[in-house]
Amino acid sequence: MTEKLALVTGACGEIGQALIQGLTRKGGYRIVTSDLTALPDSIRDMSMEHVQGDLVYKVKTFYDYDFDAIFHLAASLSSKAEAASEEAHRINVEGTMQLLMLAAYRSEKYKKRVKFLFPSSIAAYGMGNVDVKKSAGRVKEDEFNAPHTMYGCNKLYCEKLGTYYSKYYGQKHLDENPPHMLDFRAIRFPGLISAFTLPSGGTSDYGPEMLHAAAQGKPYACFVREDSKISFMAMPDAIKSLLMLLDAPRENLKRQVYNIAAFAITAGEFRDRALKAFPGAQIAFAPNPGRQGIVNSWPEDVDDSLARADWNWKPDYDADRFFDDYFLPEIRKRYGK
Repeated sequence: MTEKLALVTGACGEIGQALIQGLTRKGGYRIVTSDLTALPDSIRDMSMEHVQGDLVYKVKTFYDYDFDAIFHLAASLSSKAEAASEEAHRINVEGTMQLLMLAAYRSEKYKKRVKFLFPSSIAAYGMGNVDVKKSAGRVKEDEFNAPHTMYGCNKLYCEKLGTYYSKYYGQKHLDENPPHMLDFRAIRFPGLISAFTLPSGGTSDYGPEMLHAAAQGKPYACFVREDSKISFMAMPDAIKSLLMLLDAPRENLKRQVYNIAAFAITAGEFRDRALKAFPGAQIAFAPNPGRQGIVNSWPEDVDDSLARADWNWKPDYDADRFFDDYFLPEIRKRYGK
């Protein structure tokens, strides 16, 4: 069987490394990678070629590649994007736009669908205030689409761009889904937690940061309030969802953008889990107004019924299984606890 060719941008990030390992286990794909930095040893041999540098300026490198799938993971995340909004827009929007144009060009020229997998985020939502957040319940894809952050604005706009290139680019096709149009598929991820990589300072990283500190016997001051609640997911479920959506027949997909969910818990519940696993852990709450505001704008949980109906999505890890079978065993191993 002829192997397909996939591009993974942001290959050195938490999702990128896990996805490359997942694609390698899945088989059937040769992988080209892209990132600002060199690949870590853990995935270097899994990439047939690595393009290092700023993606916005490197996209032209890829026009001669016959990609079947593009996983565009490279992004400037929420807190960093607030500190450097113009640069975030350049990375998040211009980089995505350049890749969408590449994929649309190849789809049109070679009369085949290029699948474009785009990890979006719960940052695409914007809850008016904490009371609205608490009363909203599980939020659907088309509700509360008024993000409060540059990162969220970027993600929501890129979802719209992907939908445009999938359905309306050129405005000349009578067929709603012509066979040679770009096939854009986006997942709005909750906060993702990997047991195998260290938290990288993301706005949802207070949970894993707390547990890593507790495992090392270090004090931790959580930057959000104890009652702050959002949805989280184990990294294996995130990779599972990307690979499931990659394989889903286009005719089964009724939309371009899907929520997925696993479990929603508060920062206080993370603290309770940390204390149970590591008695004596020193955990305090010292909310940072900026980061607290970002978390307040995200829903407590999301409704993923459309993904469950259209491509049979279901997570493997609920909260208990996440902590007991996945996360805690690995950080105990890491720190000798």
